[in-house]
Formats: sequence, C-alpha cells, structure tokens
Amino acid sequence: MFVDDVSITVKAGNGGNGCVAFRREKFVPKGGPSGGNGGRGGDIIFVGERGLTTLLDLKFNKIIKAANGQNGAPKDCFGADANDVYVKVPIGSVIYDLKDNSIIADITKHKQEVIVCHGGKGGKGNSAFATPRIPAPQICEKGEPGEEKEIRIELKVLADVGLVGFPSVGKSTLLSVVSAARPKIADYHFTTLAPNLGVVQVKDGRSFVMADLPGLIEGASSGAGLGFQFLRHIERTRVIVHIIDMASVEGRDPYEDYKKINAELKQYDERLMLRPQIIVANKMDIFEAKDNLEKFKEAIKKDNPPIINEAGDEIYNYTIIPISAYTRDNLDELLFKIADTLENISIDAFKEEFVDEVVEYKFQKTPDPFTITLGDDGIYEVTGPVVQKYFDSTDFSHEENVKLFARRIRNLGVDEQLRKLGVQNGDTVRILGYEFEFLD
Repeated sequence: MFVDDVSITVKAGNGGNGCVAFRREKFVPKGGPSGGNGGRGGDIIFVGERGLTTLLDLKFNKIIKAANGQNGAPKDCFGADANDVYVKVPIGSVIYDLKDNSIIADITKHKQEVIVCHGGKGGKGNSAFATPRIPAPQICEKGEPGEEKEIRIELKVLADVGLVGFPSVGKSTLLSVVSAARPKIADYHFTTLAPNLGVVQVKDGRSFVMADLPGLIEGASSGAGLGFQFLRHIERTRVIVHIIDMASVEGRDPYEDYKKINAELKQYDERLMLRPQIIVANKMDIFEAKDNLEKFKEAIKKDNPPIINEAGDEIYNYTIIPISAYTRDNLDELLFKIADTLENISIDAFKEEFVDEVVEYKFQKTPDPFTITLGDDGIYEVTGPVVQKYFDSTDFSHEENVKLFARRIRNLGVDEQLRKLGVQNGDTVRILGYEFEFLD
C-alpha cells in the first residue's frame, strides 16, 4: 500500500527528577549534600532512509513516545539519559507542525537526522545548589517535560524526471522498458495507482531516477481523478517529460491533451512551468500518429513562435521527440536528451528561499516572561512561559523547593507587579491554575 500523507503525535521523554540526599559515611564528618541530577529525556529524531518508499508504517503507529530520563540518586549518582527514538522516513518527507502548519524539517538526504521533539532537561539535585552561604541545601528540581507535537508527514517522491500525461498514454510502458521497474500495465484508465520509480541507465554511463506518476485528467488540480493526490510529487522533479498519445487511440486531440495537462500543472503551482519540459510523442508505430504529429507541430509552433538567431536559424523553446515505447523505437535519443537536460539544471534553481540573493529577516517579539490578568472571580492570575518553566521544575512537596519557586518568580518582578495592581498581604493569587497566598 502506498501512503504519502499521515498525521501522528510525537512526545519526547521528560527529564528525570533531581535528588535530595546527604553523605552519611563513617569517618566523613560534615559530608554535605550528595543528591545527583536527573537524566535527560529521550528525543524524537526522524531519519531519512533510502530504502523506504511509503509512510505505511507510520499510518498504524499514531503515537510515538520516548522514554523519560532516570531520577538522580544519593552519593552524587546522576540519573541515566533516556535513549532517543529514531523514526525512519522515506527521502523526500516533509514534516509539518499542525499547530501553525510550519515546516519542521525537509528530509532530502539518506541518513539525514532531524530532532522533531526535544527531550526534557533533567532536574538538579541538591548537590548542584550547594554554595558557601548554603552548604547543605535541601533543594532539588523536577525534570523538565519533553516536547509534544501534533505533526503531519507528507511524502514528495524524489526523482530526477517525472512522467506526466493523460491515463493510458504509455507512461508505465516507457518506464518498464528503460528501467528495471515493473509497474502494472493494462489498457484501462488509472492502472497506475501510486508513483513508480525506476533507475534509468543511459548507454554513455549516465543515469537518473524516473518517476511514473498517476495519470492526470482535466480538473486534476481541483481534485478530479487521482491527479490531485499525486501532483505534489511533481514538485521534486527537475525535468518533466510530457507523454502524449500521438496516435489518438481514444479519440482525443493530442494538442488539446498537451494544453490541458499544462493547464493543470500551472493551476496547481505556476512554478512547475519553469521546469524544463520534454514533449514525447508516443505510439508512433500506429499509422495515424505520423499525420497527427505534423498537425501537433503546426499547432504548437503557432502558439509558440520560434526565435530567429543571428545566423537565421529558428530556435524553439520546446523539444518534441517521437518514440514508440511498445516497439522501443528512438528511446536512445529520448534518454540522451533527458540526461543532457539534467546536467544543466539543478533543483536548487527552483527554490524560493533566496530572492535576488537577498535574505529577509523578520522581527519576532520575545514573549513576556509572565502575564497577570484579573479573573472573573476577582483573583489575579499569573501565567507565562518562564513561570511555567519554574512551576514544572518545582517539587511542591518540599518546603525548601516552594521557597525557591517564590524567590524565582519574585526575581522576575511578579511580586512588584502584583503590588502595583493592589494585591495585599494575605490575598489569594492564582498561578497557572493553582492558588497561593500572597505574602508581602
């Protein structure tokens, strides 16, 4: 089964908690604190794998979790870091964060690794809080929670050449005779239900990857047929090979087919029209194809007049190569032309990260460390990313930890801001949904 779009939940491991402990060995007076730090939680790492061609494994594995780090222990024993979880995906996978639909990673190389969710940092034990002023602290931290994300993985097949055209024009047949690929071939529409890849070897030693994409029809860019589902795979190709049934076996006009397919490509993404496109007139072994090819050339010449160079030669901005995939006639000319075109074009030429070699940097405001709002019940509520971080790392079962949390948010300026808002000694303040008594 070919699966090229899945949505899953990924959860990195939490950090281990720090430990409060003291040395009690014989003959060691005033041993001091010996609580170790917690271990780091495991990361979720996606890895590009050349041998994979589908996201089928992830379709039935909707939640991926990493282990938590181990807690710290006495005698300054640090908790062990958790193992990272490696998720193998096909080359060409794009990972999106469903929260804002931003791109987390684009896996384009074999063994490329991307950390999608970072594991939580381990909490500090009381040994880490020892100072000359406080030589025996009873303070420790809880481990930070690991990141959790809802993500979508979209596979865009990586191929040098993409075969496009109406159903049953001979795309699968061509791929089967120029490579070792064995796609299903039959005389009905949509025989090809998923992209097929094949490595093509040219007689001069050059090679490239060719993709047979499911047939397009008019309206494909709007969701008709199978084209809309697989149009994304054309985005990765460097050269588009447009195959046309020049014998008009099904009674369609070859030039109208050519215009309709290009219209669908343009409707889906106008940048596809910048790709080099080679027109392949297939089924030339059938008698009617020769006359149709002449009509096709006249029609395309009328819509795309040639440029006359200084020598008086006519230069066309398109290439038409007649072949017969069935009889394997003139395939060498086609493969040499594709290989020559690939040598002069790079996929980087179609990327839009840089426009006229200018990089645009946008100002992004740093979020406030805390925010104070007045609740419906008249109680002031304190929230914010830094407050959340301190809250998550505090073990409120120990009094010393509570005091440390109070000092931290006081240093942020929370107490001062509450006083300005009129909060007095003994009033209730809600921090991240938990109620505390304000002590001035």
